[in-house]
Amino acid sequence: MCCIQPPPESVSDTRIFAADSRKREGNQFIVYQMSIEASDDVAMTLPIPVIPQSTEDAVRFISLEDYPEFFSDLKKGFPSPRKTNSFSGGFGGSGRAADLEVKEVGSFEASFVPTFDDFNRLDKRFRIPRRIWDQIRGYSDYGFVVFQLKPERHRHHPMAFEFPRRSELKQLFFPTVHIHDGEYHGEADFDHELYAQISEPFGHEEIMHWRESPLPADRFMKIRKASGIVSRHRHVYMKTIKGRQRNEDTWV
Repeated sequence: MCCIQPPPESVSDTRIFAADSRKREGNQFIVYQMSIEASDDVAMTLPIPVIPQSTEDAVRFISLEDYPEFFSDLKKGFPSPRKTNSFSGGFGGSGRAADLEVKEVGSFEASFVPTFDDFNRLDKRFRIPRRIWDQIRGYSDYGFVVFQLKPERHRHHPMAFEFPRRSELKQLFFPTVHIHDGEYHGEADFDHELYAQISEPFGHEEIMHWRESPLPADRFMKIRKASGIVSRHRHVYMKTIKGRQRNEDTWV
């Protein structure tokens, strides 16, 4: 799920990369990038299926400020087939609890919100209204990562983090539910490209329906600049989601 508050003028060209961590068993990486038009500071909230009761330092934020072409390089791994026919104020709120820690991650300010009850520690401008959460089931025990986005930046460099995925979940998680106008809708317009690396792809039936890169990642990605997120020897899988679709997260 991607929730943006206050609602921006437009959001498009969303790209998400997900991969299992090779060093921390059970952990997952997410890299997220989009184009956004907003006249004021906004915050993007991504609910994530962390281990319940995770502490505030459970999520590791990763700066990809020096690798803004992360997704354009990923796209190079999927050549088109030949045709044969035709925030300046930070996140701290005024609640009685201590303010959430704010971290500088490249050009972003980022925080991890461990539980829904911790949202009152965010600046009121960036909180998702309770009525929105009441419309959507399944997120009551999730954690939340929050990135503050500046209005002067039309395309931000990729946002990246690693989180401890709860043990019963063996699939990769993509936060593709989106709320961009302040309301949840059962269907929404998608403009998404999803990318994945999986250690054992043949154990994931769904991934067999995705496109596979002909070459391993080190043939088209700058591995050293990817901060350990991308495995050099694994292939990458891609799926495009366009048009009107059910407004739900993606698992593979």
